[in-house]
Amino acid sequence: MCDQKTYFPILFPMQKLQSPYLLFLGDAPDQLAAKTATGIAQWRPDWCTGQLRLPDCNADLGLPEQSLAEAYTAGARTLIVGVANRGGTVSDLWRDTLLQAVGLGYDIASGLHKPLGDILGLAAAAETTGTRLVDARFPDRAFPVASGIKRSGKRLLTVGTDCSVGKMFTALAIEREMQSRQIACTFRATGQTGIFIAGEGVSVDAVVADFVAGATETLAPANEPEHWDLVEGQGSLFHASYAGVSLGLMHGAQPDALVLCHDPNRAHMRGLPEYALPQLSDCIRLNEECGRLTNPACRTIGVAVNTSHLQESEAEALLREIETKTSLPSVDPVRQGAARLVDAL
Repeated sequence: MCDQKTYFPILFPMQKLQSPYLLFLGDAPDQLAAKTATGIAQWRPDWCTGQLRLPDCNADLGLPEQSLAEAYTAGARTLIVGVANRGGTVSDLWRDTLLQAVGLGYDIASGLHKPLGDILGLAAAAETTGTRLVDARFPDRAFPVASGIKRSGKRLLTVGTDCSVGKMFTALAIEREMQSRQIACTFRATGQTGIFIAGEGVSVDAVVADFVAGATETLAPANEPEHWDLVEGQGSLFHASYAGVSLGLMHGAQPDALVLCHDPNRAHMRGLPEYALPQLSDCIRLNEECGRLTNPACRTIGVAVNTSHLQESEAEALLREIETKTSLPSVDPVRQGAARLVDAL
């Protein structure tokens, strides 16, 4: 490890995206390919003027169909590339649309692996028009290493038994419930889709390991004593591929509260068939132990369960079973909302 005084921090985007958005679906082959745009439309419909689809696009968000000019007239200022294609590449059809967007004065934001500036002619066009190309996966600002110093304000972190088990959805459901009660709170995005939903954030999976905790401290800074930062978790402490990111997030967030997210329909850890899912009790214990390094008061306040594969009666029985085993409020935020999780804070 390098000394803090001599180690140069990396850069990463936290600039605020301009809304409203026009959601670009390109030629998405199916709805799943447009999951980024789907998340934005679900959680921030008031930020979206409409959708732009190319011929052969098989995804549909149910938003108004708009051309670039129509959406700009309606107030849209950022074109969000809301679709992920195989390999994260950009087709020639996309390139023409993106160049036209920049020419009209749009900022463009993307979570693709291919930087927008690598698209032929796009960086030069953006420089000419004074518009921004925002790559949610790539760096453009400095972060320090973490200090571990206790900060004012309150923080909740969603953690998981596995990756892709609803940590972003749960944090946003809690935000919605808190806002309905006029509780001061802010959703803190740590992934590409979350950044577009929040309008800003840090994609921690692209941050050098030494700076993950420091980036999280910057993302969720000191705040008013009763304000809640709702930090979107990533990965799982039990996932061999992503535990490092999960741990850095934990230490940087200094969470007062944890919500454990779980998908009981998994046969094994995602992408790792040789690894079984952890027991809920083990997951709660380890997350609390790790969280207490930077916040000795860290505690788990509830369990969020994905019951989409179950009938209503089966889901209710499973949630009762989990609640009995963990002695924690257990809900499906999609079916039931997050009221009981907020009650537990």
